[in-house]
This record gives sequence, C-alpha cells and structure tokens, in this order.
Amino acid sequence: MSGHSKWATIHRKKGELDAARGKVFQKLAKELYVAAKQGSTDPDSNPSLRMVVEKARSANMPKDNIQKAIDKAKGATEGENYESVRYEGYGPGGVAFMVDCLTDNRNRTASQVRACFTKRGGNLGTDGSVSYMFERKGIIVIPSDYNEEEVMMCALDAGAIDFITNADTYEIDTTTDTFLAVKAALEQMGVQEFLTSEITYVANNEISLDEETKEKVLSLVEQLEELDDVQDVYYNLKEEL
Repeated sequence: MSGHSKWATIHRKKGELDAARGKVFQKLAKELYVAAKQGSTDPDSNPSLRMVVEKARSANMPKDNIQKAIDKAKGATEGENYESVRYEGYGPGGVAFMVDCLTDNRNRTASQVRACFTKRGGNLGTDGSVSYMFERKGIIVIPSDYNEEEVMMCALDAGAIDFITNADTYEIDTTTDTFLAVKAALEQMGVQEFLTSEITYVANNEISLDEETKEKVLSLVEQLEELDDVQDVYYNLKEEL
C-alpha cells in the first residue's frame, strides 16, 4: 500500500508541475503571437519577437510550441486582437506591485485583477503610482563553473553593466539594448547553461516584512499569476536567501 501511496503522490505532484508548466507555455504563446502579429514573424528582423523567443527558451518551452505560436500570427484574422495593459498598486505591507497583462477584454481583466488585490488586503493605484520604483534591465544567471575573470571580461566587453559573483552562480546585468549581444558573447565563449535569461523589471529598493505579511504578499502573487490574462507580476518584496 505504501508503494501505491508514494506513486499516487508522485503522480499528483507531476500533474501539478505539468499543469503549471502548461500555463506558463500558454502565456508565452500569447506573448509570441502578439509580438509576431505586430511586426515580422522572423525573429531576426523583429527585436520584440526575438526577446520573447529568448524568454520562451529560458522557460524551456519546446521549439515546436514556439514556432506554432509564431505561425499562428501569420494567418491571424483581424478579430484576434490583444492589447497590453498594466495595473499598479500596493499589496499587504505596502509592497509595490506592477501587473502586466495581455487581454482581449479590458473590463474582464481589470475586474479580475482588482478582485485579487481587494481579497488579499491590497489596492490598485493610478498609472505611474509605483512604476517609477522599478527599472527594466536584462538579467543573465549562469553556474559558476566557468572561469570568473574570463566570463566577467567577456560580459563587460559585450556591454554588461554589472557582474555579481554569488556562492555558485554569476549574475550579469545588462541594459535592454545590450542583452542579446551579451548572451551571444557568452554562448560564443562556451557557456551552455543559462539558469536565468530574460529582460525584466527589477525593483530599485526592496522591503523586508515579517513572515506572516510576506506569506500574504506571496499569496497575492500566486493568485495574480493564476489569471490567464496576467503575463508578469513584479513586486519589491525582499526575499531573503
């Protein structure tokens, strides 16, 4: 019986992971579709699409799934339109939130996002109320299996703006303009594993909270990420290692 119980537990957990991965891929497919529809379907001539392709690869999205999302944009009808919408506000403990969405129904999305904040002790603010607290930059994290000086010089020469050595990783920060060049330079020098490779928003100042309030914040993050229209959630909670 114990063996059966263990198998059932593993099977359930695998199902939960597969479902979570599927949701991530679904959101990435929407983002790929929008980027391809708004410009060329060739990533080499569409920088926005190329960025999303990099993001999808970083999330281990299968190549076939990426290509299907791009191909869908080629035959898209005029009725298939998504728009980018950003919501800003505060969660428990005064944590600043930016929630980026892609939606074909602004009223539905606004209602769902507002409900998440209200039910978990937060509130939505006006446009620009918290976005000034975040900076958009490229983040690349690789294992520290490579020579530190060589990686540092390679990254800086390609346009990186910061290099941080951690216990078992190197974190390389870039501008949005130099992100692709830095990653390409690292790949050319032999780096094969990228733990993180994305352009994202980073908080200029993070705040620390007690465990109870921190759990409330993370619960809000989880609920927001469950919404189909939500693409990314940014917040300035300091998560101690």
